Amino acid sequence: MKILPAIISSILIVLLMAGCTNRNSEKQAKTDSNQTIVLTPYIKNLKTAIATHPDSVGIRLKLIDAYDSLNLFKPAIMELDSLIAKDEFNYGLWYRKGRLSENAEDTAAAIDAYRHATEIYPAPDALLSLANLYAEKKNKEALKLCNQIAELRLGRETNANCLFITGVYYARTGQKNKALQAFDQCINQNFAYMEAYLEKGFIYYDQKDYAIALKIFHMASNVNNTYPDAYYWQAKCYEALQQTNDAIKNYQTSLTLDPTLHEAATAIKRLEKH
Repeated sequence: MKILPAIISSILIVLLMAGCTNRNSEKQAKTDSNQTIVLTPYIKNLKTAIATHPDSVGIRLKLIDAYDSLNLFKPAIMELDSLIAKDEFNYGLWYRKGRLSENAEDTAAAIDAYRHATEIYPAPDALLSLANLYAEKKNKEALKLCNQIAELRLGRETNANCLFITGVYYARTGQKNKALQAFDQCINQNFAYMEAYLEKGFIYYDQKDYAIALKIFHMASNVNNTYPDAYYWQAKCYEALQQTNDAIKNYQTSLTLDPTLHEAATAIKRLEKH
């Protein structure tokens, strides 16, 4: 689960020198086999164009986008590295490499790329992305970066992101009370910050306080009744409380909202056998 909502700034778009295409969601790229068929000749055409115009940044960025849209992160990063080799002080290129490395689940490379980006230009996007990874790695630098961003006074949404990341750091380091306080403050800044509800619920779920966790996940579904994870975790709580019918019902709801939630399908089959 990605814990930080996507933040795309106009600065990034400018520094990437245009030519980028909108990328489909990762979920679509993984499940839509037709997309591969459609884009394969497109990629071939781009590679041919690059062979003819090897110095064209715009064409190479389009190729990176095409690879990215298919979750082909390694070749995308290789193409990006070739651009960075010629323009090593380009914030946008380093930031893009960080995002690609994150998607490739290469946390070390993502941290390195974001650090390079922030050294070139300390934009909130890169600072938040770096802080987010530091928090997951239990690195206290996450708190310093969040404080640095908060001092910029960029508004409630940015404040909510900082508070969420702060909460994640405290949750991962076992400081549950501080984590809960940060998640509550995050929700006060943005009541629709769904990940904050989930993280708050996880704390109680891990403590086996299933009734309290259930209330939090239920609150999340009240805020956003199309958020599949809220129903999935309600189902987990009902299952832990041995309320099988309610568990199945919520697993089914989560699966209806997100057919890729294979864990929900597996749980339904398991519970229906009993």
